[in-house]
Amino acid sequence: MATQTEPTRWALIVGASSGFGEATSLELARSGLDIFGVHFDRRSAQDHVNGIIQNIKAAGRDAVFFNINAADAAKRADALEKMQTHWKERGGEHYVKVFLHSIAFGSLLPYVSDDSKGQVTQSQIEMTLDVMGSNLVYWVQELIHRKMMRSGSRIYGLTSAGGHSIIPNYGAVSAAKAVLESHLRQLAYELMPQGITANAIQAGVTITPGSSKIPGIEKLAEFAKMRNPGGRLTTPQDVASAIAALMDDRTQWMTGNVIRVDGGEDIVA
Repeated sequence: MATQTEPTRWALIVGASSGFGEATSLELARSGLDIFGVHFDRRSAQDHVNGIIQNIKAAGRDAVFFNINAADAAKRADALEKMQTHWKERGGEHYVKVFLHSIAFGSLLPYVSDDSKGQVTQSQIEMTLDVMGSNLVYWVQELIHRKMMRSGSRIYGLTSAGGHSIIPNYGAVSAAKAVLESHLRQLAYELMPQGITANAIQAGVTITPGSSKIPGIEKLAEFAKMRNPGGRLTTPQDVASAIAALMDDRTQWMTGNVIRVDGGEDIVA
């Protein structure tokens, strides 16, 4: 008697070429998922991206990456169309088990400066809120309309303590993190009837290519390490391992949360 083939599970990682996105791509590949990666890099970074793809394939998984502006609606639609075409070419049944939004691209200027040219502008705030906050919603809308997700699928967005506390020069990004968390709560509410969960992952202070651009990150990291009960900074692998564990079907009733993955950093005053 023939056995029914299980659907192929995929992860779609937006921001897959470094930091949390890179680590999660590799961890989910080791956990049995094929990987769609979306990134936005210059040609000089392509060798690094190729290395990620090779490592995913070395884990026995498929990897298809797209170097596009993830905030461009037309490019987003085209990439998703190509993903579906890839599924058709492979045959069988496929779905996105994990969608992770991990983009670090926004203004790090103060709100007020003695020199008005040194303070954040309206367009910079709007861009930061859109790319790091609302962009997740547009990807999820497309995934749902294209029926690329199903009951048991997981949606994650990367937030930080900046979503509820003050970090110098982090104002626009902090606002974007708060927006992201709000969007995830709304998605959790609307998608739970379909069995799809949505949660924010609050990482502790982590040194990544994105965070390294924050003015004063060295002092921020030093203070975070001093107050962290674990005695060290959070790593991208800490977050990747948590997401791999949280995608388990036994976490189906967990949705609408901000889940701290920080070694207890944020509970210390």
